Amino acid sequence: MECVDKIVQGFSFAARAAGIRRSGRLDLGLIYSQQPARAAGVFTTNKVQAAPLQVTRDCVRAGLCQAVVVNSGIANACTGDAGLQAARRSAAVAADRLGIGEALVAVSSTGVIGQQLPLPLLEQEIPALADDLRADGIDAVAQAIMTTDSYPKLSSRRGQVDGREYTLLGVAKGAGMIHPNMATMLAFVMTDAQVAETFMPQALAQAVAGSFNIITVDGDTSTNDMVLLLANGAAQTAEITADMEAGRQFAQLLREVLLDLAKMIVRDGEGATKLVHVEVVGAADSEDARRVAHSIATSNLVKTAFFGEDANWGRIIAAVGYSGAAVEPERIAIRFDDIAVVHQGLGTGPELEQQATAVLKRPEFTVTVDLGLGAGRAEYYTSDLTYEYVKINAAYRT
Repeated sequence: MECVDKIVQGFSFAARAAGIRRSGRLDLGLIYSQQPARAAGVFTTNKVQAAPLQVTRDCVRAGLCQAVVVNSGIANACTGDAGLQAARRSAAVAADRLGIGEALVAVSSTGVIGQQLPLPLLEQEIPALADDLRADGIDAVAQAIMTTDSYPKLSSRRGQVDGREYTLLGVAKGAGMIHPNMATMLAFVMTDAQVAETFMPQALAQAVAGSFNIITVDGDTSTNDMVLLLANGAAQTAEITADMEAGRQFAQLLREVLLDLAKMIVRDGEGATKLVHVEVVGAADSEDARRVAHSIATSNLVKTAFFGEDANWGRIIAAVGYSGAAVEPERIAIRFDDIAVVHQGLGTGPELEQQATAVLKRPEFTVTVDLGLGAGRAEYYTSDLTYEYVKINAAYRT
């Protein structure tokens, strides 16, 4: 993992083993800005949505956020009025201890659906979090939000506005229930740049489209997913707007942070042994390219072939054919990294297929499909599908 800048001016972090999880692991975190931060968010498209999303949507809608309370172990989803009251009470307790308005507190949860949060425990532990806040505490938060993740996920970038430097720092969790239009993942990005209120949602939506919405592990979309972007202006930069060169740089850096996190999530897919970059070029248009990339990346037969390190291009070309995109079979070409296994719709022979099988033994590789029809292109990141995935999810609640 590359070096990560873990200090963002004006932000501090804390985490505790609050007892929400029986394992004794860190399971409750707090992100705090010394001053209200401008906020933007993207949320799951699942029509069943957890209670924390209702509270956090209100916070984002108002445009300002100063604190985020997040727990793992219990999703607080499908918990009725009691769950909603627990989410609101969590925000109120944090606000009271921090001395800020309740409307400035976002809440987030991840874990098992259908269980109630232990509210007395939260009322006890959330104030203690405020006492533990540290500027260098992001590592603890990264651990506290993990569920089936095998490692914490952090990424950062630095940018400049008129010679004044700012930092973007992102933290995320996710390993299973990962699919476009959000997934079982949480991500929080903090920046000390001053970013225009109107630019925040635009930049975040574009960055999510090019990162979290082009990954898949298992085709499931969760009830709790959210990505929050908080900008507190503590670096005292000039205000970044969409029409500035600095705005274009900020949008690019934000996408890079989110794409780093997204790729970590796929690499950490439950039981995964491969990170596969699916690249589609030569489609009639970009939407057709997306259809083909999605079809390949989500095919269980393709994903099990990746696990078996089998260069079974027949499964890939079949996924192309049923994708719904415009296809002329005699124009299709397929490569594993730089090894061509299909040319003009026909296999290139056992020698090259054997070389392609060697490519599949790598932990990361690219599958490129050229439809030969136009300029449309798209990409996805996917993982293989393994025995371990079934074992992890069969025993998730136990």
